[in-house]
Amino acid sequence: MAQAIRINDDLVNSARAVATVERRSLAGQVEYWANIGRAAEENPDLPFSVLREILIAKAEADAGLVEEYTFGEGEKC
Repeated sequence: MAQAIRINDDLVNSARAVATVERRSLAGQVEYWANIGRAAEENPDLPFSVLREILIAKAEADAGLVEEYTFGEGEKC
């Protein structure tokens, strides 16, 4: 459920600028930053790049863009 919230004008302006470059909506950019921030708080030992890749992998899995991997297949003995 979408809900309106008030956020600082400086944050809105920064999000709008980055959203343009990243081809996201303003709301999408703020949501992206919120997800990264939440993941960083829950996993303080992981660098940003790892958190970003985890979120991308989750989004791909949620969209059905993954294939099952079977260990040992394709290995040459």
